[in-house]
Amino acid sequence: MSETTAETPPQSTAPMTHREILEVMAGLLAALFTALLSTTVVSTALPKIIADLGASTTAFSWVITTALLANAASTPIWGKLADLFNKKVLVQAAIIIFVIGSVLAGATPNVEVLLVARVIQGIGMGGLTALVVAIIGSIVPPRERGRYSGYMGAVMGVSMAGGPILGGVITDHIGWRWCFYVSVPLAVGALILIQRTLHLSSTRKDEVSIDWLGATLLTAGVSVLLIWVSFAGKNYGWVSTSSAVYLASGIVLLVATVLVELRAKDPIIPLKIIAERTTGLAIIASIAVGVGMFGAMSFLGLYFQNSRGYSPTMAGVLTIPMVVGMLLSSVVSGQLITRTGNWKRFVVGGAIVLVVGFALLSTIDHLTPIWQVQLYIAVMGLGVGALMQNLVLAVQNTVSVQNIGAASSSVAFFRTFGGAIGVSALGAVLTARVTDLVKQGVVANGVRDPHSPLIREITNAAFGDATGRIFLVSTACAIVTLIAVAFLPNKPLRTTIDMAPEATTGASDQAAGQTAEPATVGSPTSAQTEDRAPMAAAKHN
Repeated sequence: MSETTAETPPQSTAPMTHREILEVMAGLLAALFTALLSTTVVSTALPKIIADLGASTTAFSWVITTALLANAASTPIWGKLADLFNKKVLVQAAIIIFVIGSVLAGATPNVEVLLVARVIQGIGMGGLTALVVAIIGSIVPPRERGRYSGYMGAVMGVSMAGGPILGGVITDHIGWRWCFYVSVPLAVGALILIQRTLHLSSTRKDEVSIDWLGATLLTAGVSVLLIWVSFAGKNYGWVSTSSAVYLASGIVLLVATVLVELRAKDPIIPLKIIAERTTGLAIIASIAVGVGMFGAMSFLGLYFQNSRGYSPTMAGVLTIPMVVGMLLSSVVSGQLITRTGNWKRFVVGGAIVLVVGFALLSTIDHLTPIWQVQLYIAVMGLGVGALMQNLVLAVQNTVSVQNIGAASSSVAFFRTFGGAIGVSALGAVLTARVTDLVKQGVVANGVRDPHSPLIREITNAAFGDATGRIFLVSTACAIVTLIAVAFLPNKPLRTTIDMAPEATTGASDQAAGQTAEPATVGSPTSAQTEDRAPMAAAKHN
């Protein structure tokens, strides 16, 4: 393959100013906000959606899981494309795909069409997840990226805080279908902003090769494992022939993926990069974060509504402390990382706080005071905010700008994959636990009439008591995260966008650390000057 990069910065001696970077980020973060909102705005409406469409509790998990699965499976493909083609065109394509999925979801006549629409939405979300981070990584050096990750944290915070509340208001007063339609004007607005503010010149690579076989095998393997964890314990036992077949099939497909990736000219998941110590440990940590965060957060709305009797709107309001914690730790850690250049203490500290938060939440039941639940979820939010973007930052610091798309999307892929597995697995844990508690309650109270009002009380109490089991599993996942981040090499953040010329793509973390520390902030090297040339010079594109 030709050595020319997919995107060549405009030739100029002036670095991008803070204002120019903010102008670019405005459109990017608007697009990211749209994707994040599409998940959170639906979360509080899901009980109503499932009831109206006449679906089962399993469908509840799959409405979330299908979007996460499509997001996870498509993220590495988008990331690889970002290293080969113009990122602006790709991010606009992702927005259009997302809009199509949103319109279809809003018009769905049944849960089957809704699941298809969620897959389409997930593909668009995968593009936005991969491309926004890759573009920011291409225009801002790691040492300065912390101050901008705070803005990403703010977008995440607003979408996660406002989404459930907006979803609740829409569901209560307009109708749940508008939870999907509301994303359309926001996405169109983001598309216009990106067209006006993001200007990248590009040079098409010669002999471009996309590893479609690897992508297909990866998607198939992930899908099979998700199907297994979704139905195990309900349609068949965890220890059964069916479970063995699903598990073996998934493992075989993933092993085949690895073998194909080892021989592929341009692998979807660059094994040489993810095998490096920093990236590998960050991926392990991200999987555990995904399992705990996506899985646990997806069922908080269910806890507040089904167990505590709150409306969808109030269920959204009650999650605000978690989002405030995420926003606070994300912004503060980002600013301090930029100021000090030390990132590891914040990542390890975030993992410790996450363990504590999940452990506290594992003690809740249907009688726990609401203020206490809110305090616990705020602690969890503090841990998540200090972890998510800073893990990506640690990985981006060890790769060249030509591979930043693939590296960033790999971490995002495994985090989302962990989230998809988490939602399905924890959904199965919740369902099994609720079933057991309801049976115990019926026997203990001597209920014989299945239509007795007492049945509803027993069921609501069971949902509340079973929720603690979900967070107990999440605590174990958070401990894995803590162990992984504790062993991350504490490499100083480089002050240039790209690595020094002698640092190669496949170099080890040690080599990368020895060669990626030129200059200081405020005194850009020639490489930094070229890579940070103002977008204004390319506005004719």
